[in-house]
Amino acid sequence: MNFIIMRIKKYLNRFLGYKYDLPSLTIVGVGPGDPSLLTIAAVKAIKNSKVILFPISSDDKKSLSAEIVREHIKFKKKIPIIFPMARKGFDPDEIWSNAVEMIVEFIRNYESVVLLCLGDTSLFASSSNILRILKKRFPEIVTKTIPGISSLSATSALSNFDLVKKGETLIIKECPSSESELISLISNIRGNKTVLALMKVGKRWNYVKEILKKEHIIQQCLIALNVGMPDQVIQNASKYNSDIMPYFSLILIRLN
Repeated sequence: MNFIIMRIKKYLNRFLGYKYDLPSLTIVGVGPGDPSLLTIAAVKAIKNSKVILFPISSDDKKSLSAEIVREHIKFKKKIPIIFPMARKGFDPDEIWSNAVEMIVEFIRNYESVVLLCLGDTSLFASSSNILRILKKRFPEIVTKTIPGISSLSATSALSNFDLVKKGETLIIKECPSSESELISLISNIRGNKTVLALMKVGKRWNYVKEILKKEHIIQQCLIALNVGMPDQVIQNASKYNSDIMPYFSLILIRLN
């Protein structure tokens, strides 16, 4: 019955100009880690929702995205979802489908839902999988997306690094898992007015560091770790001596 009412109200909204508040799903980008980087639109969407869904890596882990908005969700219904993050033992399709079913059930009960997304909603956002399935199976449900500040944007601002200048090209890639692919990427950007942003460096740092040294470009690379968090590090790659990098890590390379 609720879905029938929703369809009627959606029709009246779209074609007859009547204004009804329909229960909806809003994907909200919460920025890289610093609560002060939350947008006004993000805070407003959270306040207007009844249910907050947020990703966790396992049952015993906290959600960074939920921590960022902690002050705004005290009195909300909070639901954690274990996101697969490419780990073994998790079926991504099952997780996304179960999340969609959960969202639909809340909306059927006339409860608007916010799904928190770390960083920006358009950069390596797992929430896009949920949105894709929802639109395919339940096209009648209203969905919205609110962008957030990405770790790339925050890094460039904090380090006065221009992500892209006039005449340049910006390439954003997940850090390659093979040495040959990384060497090929570096070769392709030489002399081409191209900035290369490698994200999710993490465990690959050991071999990445050696390649940057062999290619004689480590002095031209900027690393950023845990941007917006208390243990944030942003510095020239040549000055980073540890063999370990956290999951939230990126490298910016400009060779011109």
